[in-house]
Amino acid sequence: METRTAEPALTERDAGRREAELRDYRAAFRVARLAMALVDRDGVVVAANDSLGALFGTAPGALREQAAADLVDLASDGRTWHAYREVLRGRRSRFRCTRRLKQPDGRSLWAEVTVAPVPGDRRVLLSIADISDRRELQARLRHLQMHDPVTRLPNRALFFERLSAALDADRQEGGTRTESYASHRSYESHGYGRTGRIGLCYIDLDGFKAVNDTLGHRVGDRLLAAVAARLTECADSDGYTRSGGHLVARLGGDEFVILVEDSTGTEQVADLARAVLDALQEPFDLAGQRLSVSASIGVVERSGQGTTATALMQAADTTLYWAKADGKARWTLFDPERNAHRMTRQSLSSTLRPAVEGGEFALEYQPLVDLSDGAVRGVEALVRWHHPQFGPLAPNRFIGIAEEDGSIVELGRWILRTACHQARQWQKDHPRERPLFVSVNVAVRQVWDSDLVADVAGILAETGLAPHLLQLELTESAVMGSAGRPLQALQALSDMGVRIAIDDFGTGYSNLAYLSRLPVSVLKLDGSFVRGFQDEEHANPADELIVEALVQLAHRLGLTVTAECVETAGQASRLRRIGCDTGQGWLYSRAVAPDRIAELIGTEPLPA
Repeated sequence: METRTAEPALTERDAGRREAELRDYRAAFRVARLAMALVDRDGVVVAANDSLGALFGTAPGALREQAAADLVDLASDGRTWHAYREVLRGRRSRFRCTRRLKQPDGRSLWAEVTVAPVPGDRRVLLSIADISDRRELQARLRHLQMHDPVTRLPNRALFFERLSAALDADRQEGGTRTESYASHRSYESHGYGRTGRIGLCYIDLDGFKAVNDTLGHRVGDRLLAAVAARLTECADSDGYTRSGGHLVARLGGDEFVILVEDSTGTEQVADLARAVLDALQEPFDLAGQRLSVSASIGVVERSGQGTTATALMQAADTTLYWAKADGKARWTLFDPERNAHRMTRQSLSSTLRPAVEGGEFALEYQPLVDLSDGAVRGVEALVRWHHPQFGPLAPNRFIGIAEEDGSIVELGRWILRTACHQARQWQKDHPRERPLFVSVNVAVRQVWDSDLVADVAGILAETGLAPHLLQLELTESAVMGSAGRPLQALQALSDMGVRIAIDDFGTGYSNLAYLSRLPVSVLKLDGSFVRGFQDEEHANPADELIVEALVQLAHRLGLTVTAECVETAGQASRLRRIGCDTGQGWLYSRAVAPDRIAELIGTEPLPA
């Protein structure tokens, strides 16, 4: 017969072992350096160890029956509270968060709170680890990462973080700002309400490179640090601001920015820019070196809603460029209309070259009339751009852009070829009439960046137009002072038989002595001279004397004279009386299509 007398003895030994283990666990729990508490499924503390009691400055027993969430502030935000409740209900294995806890002596510590189920138990274990040293190290590393070592100002990364956070706060009124943002700016009430507006002063030192190049980078760094100190002082002393001042950051090189959050309007940011300019005007004393520096500042101020950090900085950068272009040592406020013009210029610039190939340009022609008999002797070719977005554009809208980006070479070649083809076509269509010469404007960059002589020779050969029927117009400022290659090109064209005209004469250098050495055959008087003839009853005798002297001088040099902007018969009569050869203006015709010019050939003379 089988007996089982040994089983009760094993059970008793197991029970004793378990009891001993539990005593060991309780002892380890009680004396553990890690602050811990056992929490029931209702979130109530059922046991706390000595470290937890010491953390809160009380006996461990006093923490029993307290809500664990209240001890470590787990109900302060919905996401944390939900995760904690999920662990209590057994639906989540563990949960961890970071909290800043206040100790009985008033000091604060950063704590990592962990809540996890106890194996084989319905309770959960809450533990609190002091991570203050780790946080302090992280803060130091972050400070180094986010600050400029030369000026100790916030760097580009921190600036954009702050700017983005400010814009997010404006888009989400009542939302919570990021921790990194709050650590740099207190948003407690200081008597200033939120405005939802953002201001920027984008600052660039004028001539800083010269300091580095002549005095060395060490002096340059000292100057940057001194500038940073003055900018910080200006930002902190702004009478509009909250306690703590505005953010001043170094973006790199000699570029700084001041961020004005919740600005009260344009005037506040403009006043700050004025204060910065005044502060920087005072000389800097740097280890025996006395240096002066100025700055250009782009100012932007607008609502934070509906904008982005990128858009703000683009506007600030554009405005800073305007301040530099306007003469430096000044601040300039962002102007939407001026910016729209800039954007239009950029759009035109990017589409200029494809427009030539795409056939978007056309030529119109304005008659050049002999003042002695009213006969049309020639025409000036004027280019028009039929832009698909902006409509018909006059030359003053795009020629300057074409000269800047070099596309004037290709466009000018097209104008020259088209005008010569048209002049030759009129000649073929009216073989018995005196042929018209065609006058084409040439930019000085065409002379420098292309072989203008070869282009002209090739086009004349291609079209069959006689060289004397082509007139090239260059502005006075482009022709006067020409030397080297430009002068050689003009001389070669003149030797070829092409006529050279100085356009807008009288508005540029007016170097009359130099005029005799240039291969020029025509002077075109600027319209400002002719407009002085408009009021016949109150005419200015000086205008007529100047024009008469210019005409006589030109004739003595063997040149002919064309007057631009002739609008009245009285002007034409006075110009004819003082000997001007040719007139051009609305009295005779505006610039018109080629077929309208064809109608004028062989017809009655225009009113002279």
